[in-house]
Amino acid sequence: MLFNSYSFIFFYLPVTLLGFFLLGRRSPRMAAGWLAATSVFFYGWWNPVYVLLLMASIGCNFLFGARLAQLHSLSRPRQARQLLIIAVIANLALLAYYKYTDFFLANLNQLAGASFPLANIVLPLGISFFTFTQIAFLVDACRGEAKEYNLVHYILFVTYFPHLIAGPILHHKEMMPQFRDPAVYRAQWENFAVGLSIFIIGLYKKTVLADGVAEYVRPAFDAAAGGVALTFLEAWGAALAYTFQIYFDFSGYSDMAIGLSRLFGIVLPLNFASPYKSESIIDFWRRWHITLSRFLRDYLYIALGGGRRGAWRRHINLLLTMLIGGFWHGAGWTFVCWGALHGLYLALNHGWRSMCARMQITPSQWPGWKAFARVLTFLCVVIAWVLFRAADMDAAIAVFKGMAGMNGLVLPDAWLRRWGGFGQWLSAHGYVFADPRFFQAGSQFNWLWILLVVCWYFPNTQQLMLGQRPGLVSPGYEAVTPGRWQWQPNTKWLAMLLGLGIYALLSVPEFSEFIYFRF
Repeated sequence: MLFNSYSFIFFYLPVTLLGFFLLGRRSPRMAAGWLAATSVFFYGWWNPVYVLLLMASIGCNFLFGARLAQLHSLSRPRQARQLLIIAVIANLALLAYYKYTDFFLANLNQLAGASFPLANIVLPLGISFFTFTQIAFLVDACRGEAKEYNLVHYILFVTYFPHLIAGPILHHKEMMPQFRDPAVYRAQWENFAVGLSIFIIGLYKKTVLADGVAEYVRPAFDAAAGGVALTFLEAWGAALAYTFQIYFDFSGYSDMAIGLSRLFGIVLPLNFASPYKSESIIDFWRRWHITLSRFLRDYLYIALGGGRRGAWRRHINLLLTMLIGGFWHGAGWTFVCWGALHGLYLALNHGWRSMCARMQITPSQWPGWKAFARVLTFLCVVIAWVLFRAADMDAAIAVFKGMAGMNGLVLPDAWLRRWGGFGQWLSAHGYVFADPRFFQAGSQFNWLWILLVVCWYFPNTQQLMLGQRPGLVSPGYEAVTPGRWQWQPNTKWLAMLLGLGIYALLSVPEFSEFIYFRF
């Protein structure tokens, strides 16, 4: 069941809300149980078989967590660490089996000339997210930071449907106090107004913007995978189209998750904060998939030593962290290379900052530096997204060749007519005008520049809703700053959001899953 489907919007959501608040009048525990049960139903809609896997994971991790908390209270750190290692390995082994078995078998067959049959395992939806959520819980339990061990609340914590499939990755200490709060189980019109507003904005981002620009992505990337040489405009057009598709797809999901949760009176962590406005890769990772960045920082990068052991060790730790982060996204060398490239970006960014500090220079004060830094960061991200989207390394290299101009530059015929004398001058000096197969001179070009303007200059949803506590802000990550426009509960905003909502509903396709559902 998808957030952007009629069955979810007009059946599942109303029934779940109604049952939650009716039961909440009588017993918060029953209401929490109802929400947990409907969340499990939501998960099982795709494949009921994997509900057993989800519940087994929850049961084992709850027992592990309770025991870790007990060992912490008894001041037995050595035993707690040993149990934590066993529990984390068990979770990672489960994830590795379902997500990476075929990847390792295929590579073993290729390297060793073996012929092991592939298992063709169907990846359970959300396994990466509910595994990382529970690993964070186990570590917090070992540290004594997880304070409550209510089984119903724990099941709800893991299965809570707004976050279950594609995040955000939750912390136990963020959610349990909210599940205990009696006010959560009473319907509040303010929560309905704020939640629906955020949900509508997210739905519009997904069904209109992300799905709208998506039509320019698949043909070009499929052509590259099939050995077609993309020209300069075709390659850049596809790379930029995917850059905006994944941006509005994930931004839309993040908004919809926060909005849905707010309908129930529960505030989720912010997971997206205008990352294309970043002026460095460091800043980008404080804005893109914030809870994943937080997880990698707190439970991997710092565990490896962080930056405490010198600059070179910090760079190695960054590279390792991003390699693992890339591999977490998918079982393929393209994801590994995507993570490695971002690790290299981060190492260079930290190196640049260290050099500026030693030389006592402040580039941000130079004229035009911020604009240059934003453009440079954006281009680096676009290049990395090619690896993320390409079917394999050969397809990625084919796109890179086109972006580098190795297959020539073909300008659309429409531009020759539109540019008049200038177009004739270009044609006379050797520039080729024709009809590119995978670049639309009018529609695609307009999509790209309009979405770039939206990303760079429009306030994000959290800025619009700043006065309404749109989400929890993780310590050390990008805080929300006021936008130029502020949401108000008035007829003007009601009319605008109704228009967006109707248009978004009319744009709902028969089936369009979110990109992060694949991870």
